[in-house]
Amino acid sequence: MSPTELSSPFSLQNEIVAITGGGTGIGLAMAHAMHAAGARVLLIGRREAELAAAVKSLGERASFFVHDVTQLDAAPTLVERITREVGPITCLVNNAGIHLKKPAVETTPEEFERVLRTHIVGAHALIRAVAPGMIERKRGSILFTASMASLFGIPLVIAYTAAKSAMVGMVKGYAVELSPHGIRVNAIAPGWIETEMSRKALDGDPTRKNKILSRTPMAKLGLPEDIGWAAVYLTSPAARFVTGVTLPVDGGVSIGF
Repeated sequence: MSPTELSSPFSLQNEIVAITGGGTGIGLAMAHAMHAAGARVLLIGRREAELAAAVKSLGERASFFVHDVTQLDAAPTLVERITREVGPITCLVNNAGIHLKKPAVETTPEEFERVLRTHIVGAHALIRAVAPGMIERKRGSILFTASMASLFGIPLVIAYTAAKSAMVGMVKGYAVELSPHGIRVNAIAPGWIETEMSRKALDGDPTRKNKILSRTPMAKLGLPEDIGWAAVYLTSPAARFVTGVTLPVDGGVSIGF
């Protein structure tokens, strides 16, 4: 799909979008959708080979930068390099994350802290580096990838739940501080999406898969591009009056019974 096939309110032409964790899964799906909408897409992650392959799949208007979001002091250097080599970031997508499946009472403080550092503190470090330029230009968009764990309790993922729940608060807090400067801040809360990771988890556990589907009013898993197109909407002119929102893209899981 080319940018000209999209209605102009959904165009991301002239936008420079940086996506952390953009080399695989939902991050790459957002990259493809935002690229199709006309954006210059920058993939940020730790694994160069994955990033290079992802950029190749996107083609022109795509590049990558190797960066570990937990290296907090390196965030300003990364943003300076991107600004120098490509241009100022106009949209930051905080998508990088790690998972930890473990009973809460067995989760060590060190493990808990590692999850928070990746999802929350790393995102904050990048925002601190990117936001001053957006404030100066009086425009920008910041997007978080939240989760169903932001909205209700899920067993065995206490650190992940804490991190994703914190994102909802961060979205609201950043929105009230930055929106007066023309910077919108929002999040997407994906439901259960069909990715390589979810297939590995669910194909060997039909009971869990059936439980998920039974609790999903649309009775199916989402596709990565469902999250991608939601990202296009929230960062496009079509959502110019939308800020501080966490949008579930979940087939109805969060409102179903």
